[in-house]
Amino acid sequence: METDRDLLAGKVIGQVMQKDLFSQWLGIEVVEIKEGYAKIKMTVRNEMMNGLGIVHGGIAFSLADSCFAFACNSRNVLSVALDTSINFLKPIHPGDELIAETKELHNGKGTGLYHVTITNQHQHIVAIFKGTCFRTNKTLVSV
Repeated sequence: METDRDLLAGKVIGQVMQKDLFSQWLGIEVVEIKEGYAKIKMTVRNEMMNGLGIVHGGIAFSLADSCFAFACNSRNVLSVALDTSINFLKPIHPGDELIAETKELHNGKGTGLYHVTITNQHQHIVAIFKGTCFRTNKTLVSV
């Protein structure tokens, strides 16, 4: 059941996505947004390959970073990355559909801690990402 806070989260991230040209270039689609939670997906394209013949690690990182940002900002409090890390577990290939899901581990007044899991269309975990955000005192949208 969708709460008023989840509706606000959807409104906030909808407006963020309108301005997020990089996430748009990646082909990211928002699947689900709730307070402290985000799920997004994208399809890997050929131009995302690196010179070694594999998908550039920055693609998985960028997908996770966008999902992290959406979850962090879902409460309409401008939040920015303070620290992030990623572990690559399996190779990613052109044509793969990647799904990133962010779960909030800690929601503090000044910081938040989040865990992002990236899976492919076979439900294989291809990467895990951890991010800490810093919360400002600014809002993103008027309510």
